[in-house]
Amino acid sequence: MIGLIAITRAGRASAAQLAAAWPGQTRIYEPPAKQALHRAWAECDELVCFLAVGATTRLIAPLLDSKWTDPAVVCVDEPARYAVALVGGHAAGANELCARVAEVFGAQAIITTATDATGLPGLDTLDWPTEGALAAVSRALLDGEPVRFETDATWPLPPLPVTVGGAGLYRIVVTDRIVGVDEHTVVLRPPSLVVGVGASRGVTSDEVLGLIGEALAVGGLAKGSVATLATVEAKAGEEGIVEAARLGGWPLVAYPADRLAAVPVPNPGAAALAAVGTPSVAEAAALVSGDVLMVPKRKSAMATVALARIRPRGRLAVVGLGPGDRDLVTPRAIAELRRASVVVGLDRYIRQIRDVLRPGTRVLSSGLGQEEERAFTAVTQARGGHAVALVGSGDAGVYAMASPALAMAGADIDVVGVPGITAGLAAASLLGAPLGHDHALISLSDLHTPWEVIERRVRAAATGDFVVIFYNPRSADRDWQLGAALAILAEHRPPATPAGIVRNAYRPGQQVMLTTLAELDPAAADMNTVVIVGATSTLTVADRMVTPRGYRWQC
Repeated sequence: MIGLIAITRAGRASAAQLAAAWPGQTRIYEPPAKQALHRAWAECDELVCFLAVGATTRLIAPLLDSKWTDPAVVCVDEPARYAVALVGGHAAGANELCARVAEVFGAQAIITTATDATGLPGLDTLDWPTEGALAAVSRALLDGEPVRFETDATWPLPPLPVTVGGAGLYRIVVTDRIVGVDEHTVVLRPPSLVVGVGASRGVTSDEVLGLIGEALAVGGLAKGSVATLATVEAKAGEEGIVEAARLGGWPLVAYPADRLAAVPVPNPGAAALAAVGTPSVAEAAALVSGDVLMVPKRKSAMATVALARIRPRGRLAVVGLGPGDRDLVTPRAIAELRRASVVVGLDRYIRQIRDVLRPGTRVLSSGLGQEEERAFTAVTQARGGHAVALVGSGDAGVYAMASPALAMAGADIDVVGVPGITAGLAAASLLGAPLGHDHALISLSDLHTPWEVIERRVRAAATGDFVVIFYNPRSADRDWQLGAALAILAEHRPPATPAGIVRNAYRPGQQVMLTTLAELDPAAADMNTVVIVGATSTLTVADRMVTPRGYRWQC
């Protein structure tokens, strides 16, 4: 819950606006400020104070205890022009809350956490447990000192500064193993271990947790890397197992007995088969979620436990950058670019967003016409365990990189798509509202599609009376297809049908030309152009193309 503390009339109005924007997520506390803030401090995980920073600081000073337990605190000034992350930037999520608050008010987010301010990834923002000298190593990264990076496996981490990877006094160690820690070392615990658990009825959580601790010690493995507890469906409600998962902060997953019975294990047992229908619970459950058995089944009086390790999965984000202007790149696209440790794309698209990338990001760019190579490179990097962003203009799924990349990507990597504003939508917005009704998108490039197929599709769109958006209308080596397509459309719609040509939509050199089907000159188009031809219902209204939706009140 997010507590909102406001005293003045303007502050109360802003608090009400925030509450309306986030229904069910907030609670408004009535003045006086000191009592309101004390109540909110005890009852909420995050606080937004519509007070001056100085006043808020004085009020919360007696309440501060630990960065790991204190709520996030964000201050908003009287006219809601600034949102300031005051307390709990990383640990409590104040920086993220600050950005969200600023977005609601159209305010400027003021975040002074050093890693955020300098564009470095905070080691405490990965949602991984840390051990050791977190502050000292973070300071070394900020100061540009050499920092060694050691890992048992490649995980899809955000980019680390270019000093990481060489020799140095300070170390970042990514491992699920128990290792020595000193004043120059921080250990990051990846979510790499699955605990399979079986138990007799009435087992206590103390017995389950004790056996888990014993198994971890035998394997030389860290509790901080336990990601999941797994068991058989018949034991999913066993109180001792459920409570052990709750106390450990681990999700509990349960599998049907027949699924566990199909898993080869080194230590099957007749007793488990008779009791729950599978010869193995602990080992089989661990291996269904994990990949490699690290600690075979261990027993106590009423419980069994086994540990398996999860192989890291790389991550591929296919990111659409929109038509060109930076303000038309979505916030989600920016977030994915900053999350990626490897960015792959056409060289000119990389130049558009290079300033967004974090220090240490590896950039793999190539020239025009190497789409297959880019897709292969991105998928290969993701299979290597990296966090990869494959970028393209417009929407990456429309005549762009998502198709070849996803055709290569298997179930061994995670894939996310980030939509972008397409060139067709960008051109349409500059021409008016030509896409108000059904429309067809057709590429005139015969590089991958025979002209006979393209022609058939153009004829279908023509006879169906679709508004038609032509991509790749004309190039130096392919100068007749647009004229042929327009001739096909002219067989089915009048010469005065509105049409438009848009070159470099939302980019330098933008040109917008409103014309008609009869007057549209194919020579005016090129590969940086989108051509839109209206349907028979499309109108020209005040020098704008408009295709009516068909509402009755428009008739």
